[in-house]
Amino acid sequence: MFERILVDPRICHGQACIRGTRIPVYQILHMLANGDTIENLLEEYPSLTREDILACIDYAAFLTEEQVIPDEVIS
Repeated sequence: MFERILVDPRICHGQACIRGTRIPVYQILHMLANGDTIENLLEEYPSLTREDILACIDYAAFLTEEQVIPDEVIS
């Protein structure tokens, strides 16, 4: 399902990372959340592709899709 994302306990302490790199998914997501553009990330990490970055976003969406947070926790 997520061929560009790798979760392996021997790599990056089991954190999800972009396959073939040691770049954690959370790092890409933090950078995007803090205003970096996909173009900025591609310049910063020339080994990445646009598809790698989009796969990080898709992976995060997948992880949150099944989470149900009770209203009292959010309020």
